[in-house]
Amino acid sequence: MEQQKKTKPLVAEVAQARSAARSGLMTALPDVGDDHLAVGLNPRDYVSSLARGLEVLRAFNRTGRKMTLSQVASETGNTRAGARRILLTLVHEGYAVADGKLFDLTPQVLELGYSVLSSKGVWDIARPFIDHLSEDVRESVSAAVLDKFDVVYVSGAQYHRVISVGISVGARYPAHCTANGRVLLASQPIETWPEMLRKIELTKKTDKTVTGKGKFRKVLEQVREQGWSLVDQELETGLMSIAVPVRTSSGSLFGAINVGVPTLRMTPKEMVEIVLPKLQATVHSISEAIKH
Repeated sequence: MEQQKKTKPLVAEVAQARSAARSGLMTALPDVGDDHLAVGLNPRDYVSSLARGLEVLRAFNRTGRKMTLSQVASETGNTRAGARRILLTLVHEGYAVADGKLFDLTPQVLELGYSVLSSKGVWDIARPFIDHLSEDVRESVSAAVLDKFDVVYVSGAQYHRVISVGISVGARYPAHCTANGRVLLASQPIETWPEMLRKIELTKKTDKTVTGKGKFRKVLEQVREQGWSLVDQELETGLMSIAVPVRTSSGSLFGAINVGVPTLRMTPKEMVEIVLPKLQATVHSISEAIKH
């Protein structure tokens, strides 16, 4: 009887994690073989020093600049002594450099996530289709996955023109003002929307960015209903994009693919009439290829 009580939270946790995975969130399933995880994380299993080190890495990502020891301590909530030990460890391991009073991350940190982004799988299968679509519409095409309230780009093909849209693998942008981000957010289970809308920061990127929570929910409802998203200059002035979610035949969500176009070359109406059908056909072909 006691074992059944311990098992119920685990079953719920697994179901929740699988639901999140299907909806596109980067969520790991709990280890069902560990008795401790059946009733929650044992405090003895939590490595606080590792957590503080990861927060230092995230701080550099948030600020996007070099920082002094005091700034790192302030951004992360660490003491100066604690921040110093973490920074010197990162320097020793090659993940950071010190330039006088300033610290900065090195390109070596890309190794921590690049293997996940470039690993053999769905996006390798999708790549020829992405390349073909880019050649067909003569515009850049990108694929992304959802990470909390950001989109991370995992594949793409840049069509080289005098004025073109280029997004590199590993680039991260706010999900609320990107076409890929909106189709992925709209694909989350409806029951998670209230919490999602409460926590998401609708940062104003241009004069056209939707920043009201009520209006943004209506945008997501429309995207969910129509199955695609068009974003007109909400991330960057002069940039328009249209996106469609990528699913398997069983409905599992892998990510989204978008076509980005400078506004001087196409109108929103033309995007929907000309680009969208080709994008939808490409995504359908990818879904068919995934199941084989």
